Order: sequence, then C-alpha cells, then structure tokens
Amino acid sequence: MTSVPKRSETAAEHHWKLEDLFGDQASWDREYALAKEQIKQAAAYEGKLADPAQLKACFELEDELSLHVERLYVYANMRHHEDTAEPTYQALSDKTKKLSVETGEALSYVTPEVLSLSDEQLDALINNSDLALYKKTLEEMRRQKAHVLSKAEEALLAQVGSVTQAPNTIYSMLSNADLKFPKVKNEQGEEIELTQGRYIQFLESKNRDVRANAFKAMYDTYGKLRNTMAATLNANVTKNVFYSRARKYPSALEMSLFGDNIPKEVYTNLIDTIHKHLPLMYRYMELRKKLLGVDELHMYDLFAPLVDEFKMDITYDQAKTTVKESLKPLGDAYLNVLQEGFDQGWIDVYENEGKRSGAYSWGAYGTHPYVLLNHKDNLNSMFTLTHEMGHALHSYYSDSSQNYRDAQYTIFLAEVASTLNEALLMDHMLNKSTDPKEKMYLLTYYADQFRTTVFRQTMFAEFEKIVHERTEAGESLTPQDLSKIYYDLNVLYYGKGMVVDKDIEVEWARIPHFYTSFYVYKYATGFSAATSFAKQILDEGAPAVERYLGFLKSGGSDYSINILKRAGVDMSSPEPIEQAMAVFEQLIEQMEQLTK
Repeated sequence: MTSVPKRSETAAEHHWKLEDLFGDQASWDREYALAKEQIKQAAAYEGKLADPAQLKACFELEDELSLHVERLYVYANMRHHEDTAEPTYQALSDKTKKLSVETGEALSYVTPEVLSLSDEQLDALINNSDLALYKKTLEEMRRQKAHVLSKAEEALLAQVGSVTQAPNTIYSMLSNADLKFPKVKNEQGEEIELTQGRYIQFLESKNRDVRANAFKAMYDTYGKLRNTMAATLNANVTKNVFYSRARKYPSALEMSLFGDNIPKEVYTNLIDTIHKHLPLMYRYMELRKKLLGVDELHMYDLFAPLVDEFKMDITYDQAKTTVKESLKPLGDAYLNVLQEGFDQGWIDVYENEGKRSGAYSWGAYGTHPYVLLNHKDNLNSMFTLTHEMGHALHSYYSDSSQNYRDAQYTIFLAEVASTLNEALLMDHMLNKSTDPKEKMYLLTYYADQFRTTVFRQTMFAEFEKIVHERTEAGESLTPQDLSKIYYDLNVLYYGKGMVVDKDIEVEWARIPHFYTSFYVYKYATGFSAATSFAKQILDEGAPAVERYLGFLKSGGSDYSINILKRAGVDMSSPEPIEQAMAVFEQLIEQMEQLTK
C-alpha cells in the first residue's frame, strides 16, 4: 500500500487499548466532573498548613487531583494523537490543558505557605510520623528555601518571566521562520531548497560535492546573521546569570543542576574524562577517512555513509522476537512484562492518516504504560521499539513499586533504561552477525551514536560552560569570541587528522539546545550510565541484573545520583564514562579488524 491508510483501515490488533484507561467517554466525563469539584476544595486549607493534619489532608487532595488530571490529560492527548485531524479529541485535549492550569492555580499557595514557616516548624513537619509519606516533598521544599526570595521579590521575578523568554522566542522565530536557505543540487543534479530538515539528508549523500555545498550553504546563511544570533545567545546567557545571582546560587551552572540535586562534579567529570579519551575520537576519524577513501576528512564528511546502504528488512513480528532475545540477560521477570506489553495492547504500531509522527512512551499512574510507534520494517524501527519499551518498563516498575508521589523519575534518569535496551540489542546483533558487511553496518551505526551522543553533546556542554563563565567574569562575548571558542573546541574534539573547516565556527548559531541551557550533558551521562549498566549485566549476570531492576523500581523516590549509585553506577566518578569509552574502543578495534 503506497498511500497512508485511514485509522479505520488499520488492524485493531495493532492499536493500543486506551479502554484500559477509560472504558468510554462517559467515564472520562465523570472523572472530569470529579476533578472540577475537587479544585473547589483546595482553598479550604489555605492559611492552615502549619497544622500537620491540615497539611496532610492538603497533600492528599493534591495527589488525588493531580492523578485525575494526569489520567484525563494522557487519555485525551493519546486519542488526539491517533488522528490529529479529528476535532473531538483536539477539543478534549484543550479542555484538559485548561483543567491542568486551573489545578495549578488552585494549589499555587501550598509551596510558598510551607516555605514561609520557620526552620523549626519545617523540621517538626519533616519529622512528624503522620507525614512520613510526604517527608521527601518537605525535605525538597526545605532544600529550595535558601533560593526562594521574599513575596515581593518573587512577584517581581514572576513578572520578569515573560521578558526573559524573549531570547528563546526570538531565536526560534529567526531560525525556524525567517531564515531562508539557498537551493542546493542533489545527487540527481536537481536544485532543491535547503531546509533544517533536509540538511542531514544532504550530509548523508554519497556525493561529496552535494555534502560540501549543503554544508557551505547552511553556514553561509547563519554567518550572515552572526551579529543578531550572538546578541540573542548573549541575552540568554545574561538571563541565566541574572537568575542565578538573584536566587543566590554560586553560578548559572550550579543553578541548573540544583533542581535534580546533581553535584557540579558530574558535569566537570564528564568533560575531563572525555578530554582524556579524545585520542579514541581521533582514531575513529582516521578510520572514517580510510573507509571513505579520501585524502582529507572534512566536517561535511561526518555523516557520509561508511558502508554501502545495507538493507535490513525487519517486520514488526521479527523485531519483537529479536528485541526479546536481546533482552534475555535481564531475566525472566523482565521478559514476562515485556511480553505482556507486546500482547496486551500497550503499543500503537503503524502509521495511519493524521497520526502523530515519531515515537514515545507515555501513560498515567495506576494503568500500564503506552507506546506510540510509526513502525517501518527496518533496523531503525527495531531500535525505536526496544528504546520505547525500555521507557515503558521503567515506568511499569516505578509505578508498581512506588506511591504516586515518588513514582515519577527525572529526565536525568529517563534515557538510561531506553539506551540500555539499545545497547543490549546492539550487542546481540553483533554477536549473531556473520556477514562482514552487516557487521560493519552495525558497528558504524553504534560508533556514530558514541560520536553524536557522547562526544558531540559533551562538546556542546563545554561550550555552554565556557560562555557562561566568561559572562560571570564580566568578559565580552562578541560574535568573534563565540566563533573562536566554538572553532577551537571542534579542533580539540576532532583532532589533527580532521580538516576543521572555517565555516563550522558559526554552528553555535544553529543549536537550539543552547536556549535550554545546561541540558545536553544529560544525553552524554544517560548514554554513559546505560553503557555501564549493559557492561555490568553482560559481565556479571544475576547480581548486576538485580541492581538494575532495583534502579527501575526506584522511580523518583530519591535523588537521581543516589538511585544510580545504589544500582552500581556512580555518575559523580569518572568510572561509568570510562566504561563507555572501553566499549567505544572495542567497536573501533572490531572495525579496524574488518578493514584490514
């Protein structure tokens, strides 16, 4: 079938069972009405939260309300994602967004009121046995207290909020709406307009001229706006420094790490350990140069295919079988839950007209998780399946083992379970493969994940650290300064075997993540933690599996670093990154063997 089928034309066995969340529209409506009633009850506790019994009742109401809103919101949006053109569920989705805002407003007094209590009162509440279930919540509030200002100052900062969103908004408009790129010739010699979406496709071309021209066109376009882009990025950095000083943090970096209670060493260790292992990156670049058969390796060669496209046709059923086989090291208990997910309507499998693109794992506490796919019969889709089921099983184990308040894990932990599944699938496929061409294809696929997720994201993280420290020291950040910092980092990370083209110096201008500051390091730490877990599971077996399942069951019951540490991965030390680098080195060695 060449055209995309309508939802009604796809098999029900490949649809998720949202009835497990709400049996029908009437039950959704009843829960919505109940939530609306409970919102009215929220005001009853205002001004009374110093009393443990009143505080407990308030927290209980908060939990009930929050769960109702979560269930309503998740259901409405997942129905909407089945067919985004269908207006009924678009309206339901909008309705729950408003409900969510109403709930937030009705309970907005809780944190400020608790924080207005004296340290002695707060300590008494934290140690009150009747509030044991909320001990972590109260401890977290106390931890935040040092950075919460007076009522008048908080009101002022809230008003500044809409102004400080400006850098991100302006950047987004510039980069996505106003920037117009020239036309570039594709492999067939046709003039095609360059876009953000098509850029990587051009860089993946076998034709080197196509790659070089697209690369030059992209950075020439950004280069023309370098002054505006620098002013916008500068404004964002200044905003972060303003907030960190207003809220009495030692630095903008430490402010961003505070939310997840991540020690600064996690960030600096990542950069230092990657620096130590940069010779591995240089070695990979030499190998890339040899495989491409070029005298000089340029920045536009980084995405060029190293092996002829190795076509792997993998049906959904084959993908499920292979994923399950690859996850055998995690033990029968894990595999049984995985099978339940495959069989019991957790997954919406194929594309249909109007369906949301991409893939995700989502759900509401108290019901099994759900996974949205747009499955194609290829290797990428099989990796997507195991990735999303990693998230789903993390949620399943967290929800089954923790109360509602402690079940939600942080973004810092979120990518660990999904990436671990990918690592085990890759290990399984490499061990099973007998075809040198297939093996090389898989090794390249995996090595490039290390390059893009660990090395490149760490380079971004280092750039953010440098530009914020310069601003904090009162130094300037002209377009020339930003370009020099960025260019020098590329030279450091890719090494002398690589021709670091001058055009790359303005790449900082096209990285949207720089407007969600100090976020990208989580990609590198998550990937490293997952690789470390995979290595321990494959080397040690049962004891490592037991620790890993303990990690999945922990949800958000403790700080992320502690949860990982208990499971055998200490991200405040260089060890997990060292273990990831050992795996990367093995990949390079296998690739070198195959090219002899």
